[in-house]
Amino acid sequence: MAKQRLEVIRQDAGTCCEGLSSAPLDEVQAADLAKVFKALGDPVRLRLLSMIASRAGGEVCVCEMTPAFELSQPTISHHLKLLRQAGLIDCERRGTWVYYWVLPAALDRLAAVLKTPRTAGVTT
Repeated sequence: MAKQRLEVIRQDAGTCCEGLSSAPLDEVQAADLAKVFKALGDPVRLRLLSMIASRAGGEVCVCEMTPAFELSQPTISHHLKLLRQAGLIDCERRGTWVYYWVLPAALDRLAAVLKTPRTAGVTT
């Protein structure tokens, strides 16, 4: 399988961990984030990412995810491909099956962008 990934957030010095409230996004950062949010903008893909991320052992075979949906295996594979292209998950073929795992650094970068600064006296 092709190992194609989109960059979640530009890796320029000082940009990878700044939140939205730190500074406005430039065009490239906004375009990169939009690709990730687009990948996450589908309930099936959100469920797939959740199934993979919450799995003990850190990886899941596509054969274990497909029965959880009323979708065909090729449709599930397409959704997984979009998550892979967004740089959120990766995979490896083992014989007939493909195993998927979350890329923690991608989720950490995304969480850092969405993080709001803590202000003294303000609770959430």
